Amino acid sequence: MSKLVTIFGGSGFVGRYIARRMAKEGWRVRVAVRRPNEAIFVRPYGAVGQVEPILANIRDDASVAAAIAGADAVVNCVGVLTERGKNKFEAVQAEGAARIARLAAEAGVGQLVHLSAIGADAGSDSDYARTKAEGEAAVLNSFPGAVILRPSVIFGTEDEFFNRFAKMTKLGPVLPLVGGESRFQPVYVDDVAKAAVAGVLGQAAPGVYELGGPDVESLHDLMVKMLKVIRRRRLIVNLPFWVGSVMAFGFGAMQALTVGLIHNGILTRDQVRQLRRDNVVGEGAKGFADLGIEPTDMDAVLADYLWPYRPGGQYSDLQASARNLKNT
Repeated sequence: MSKLVTIFGGSGFVGRYIARRMAKEGWRVRVAVRRPNEAIFVRPYGAVGQVEPILANIRDDASVAAAIAGADAVVNCVGVLTERGKNKFEAVQAEGAARIARLAAEAGVGQLVHLSAIGADAGSDSDYARTKAEGEAAVLNSFPGAVILRPSVIFGTEDEFFNRFAKMTKLGPVLPLVGGESRFQPVYVDDVAKAAVAGVLGQAAPGVYELGGPDVESLHDLMVKMLKVIRRRRLIVNLPFWVGSVMAFGFGAMQALTVGLIHNGILTRDQVRQLRRDNVVGEGAKGFADLGIEPTDMDAVLADYLWPYRPGGQYSDLQASARNLKNT
């Protein structure tokens, strides 16, 4: 019988790419999510019955244990960018990660891959970064042979980075940024999936790997690149951090006053704290080269999924050709 991998958060942005690749490797894939009915799109990744979404809540021991039962390997992709309801940074990224690692070790799982983030720091003033570090420590405490992946900002068709800013360009002629000079090393989502698969297959030595793409650019320069791809002109305004903090406070207050009915998915105070630091691979850190993976350049991918934000959408090239003919 083929081996089984349980992927917590396997229908999410990164998880779905890992699930697809593991199915291609011939493994049975158990996609552990809170809402399996919303994850049925993963089933066609493999043969009938090869990829199955199941119910799991990483805040509950019994639920996690049931999802892990019988698995040869476990991948944890669960994380939150902003807190909402019971999904707090501490509960998901620290306690949840610890629970998965502890129960995986007790179940005798052979391989554990944990998705963290560049910038994980136990001493950080950012709750996101601090709980990422706490999660890593807990994972290694229970499962010393784990492979921990720390990607920089991840880009790809379903990302919440370039897509988010591209949507903002439709709102007006100005594109405001907080932390415009902060540096990032964007990494392609399928390259992160390749790294995770290497960990599952035992092709990666235990330890921490920092994953970044071939280019290091400021947030401002990344927005310039995006604007060229979507063929829009916008005035990029770099806002001081104190302005960002005030804006984030206002958005947070709005969420609190509406008792969460209006979710602050725009900018939080914790994100402002994160933006004060560069998000790049550290000097001497293990990375893609140690995994035998050549990272994908942004220029090879961005136009493939950002074209809907062009003024003419899918017809932008046709419209440009028509204008050229008219001018000749």
